[in-house]
Amino acid sequence: MEVWDAYNRQFERIEGVSLVRGETIPDGVYHLVSDVIVRHIDGEYLLMQRDSRKHFGGMWEATAGGSAMQGEDAVSCAIRELREETGIVSDVLIKVGQVISDENHSIYVEFLCITDCRKDSITFQEGETSAYRWVTRDELVSMKKDALVTERMQCFIEELKTV
Repeated sequence: MEVWDAYNRQFERIEGVSLVRGETIPDGVYHLVSDVIVRHIDGEYLLMQRDSRKHFGGMWEATAGGSAMQGEDAVSCAIRELREETGIVSDVLIKVGQVISDENHSIYVEFLCITDCRKDSITFQEGETSAYRWVTRDELVSMKKDALVTERMQCFIEELKTV
């Protein structure tokens, strides 16, 4: 069972309230999700393909990420998810944004990881990811809706021109 901390819209933890994955989240209550955009020092971005058994299976994601476990902050979650889903170990993350989704009852905190990892060293998380590829910023920004899981990441990539 996956248990999460509950937050209000102001990103304040709601004391004494826990959320359980799969159970209904009340209106006005949110759980924390961390996403990490990975950019190689050569300027290319890492895309991970979702496992075919997952929702949106076979589509590409411009991030590694997921829900923060109870007691975990956004940075710790991002570091863990990055390692689990890609094999990249880094604690040097730059916060690039935050988005609230009322529909998903989620607060998304977005990070950028700039890495010099060997590009062929990416690993997969069983049941989560099944392939990867490196793409240029222009390729990523121009990807179609039916290939990329979330357009939200394209907006963050556009904003990363100066980072």
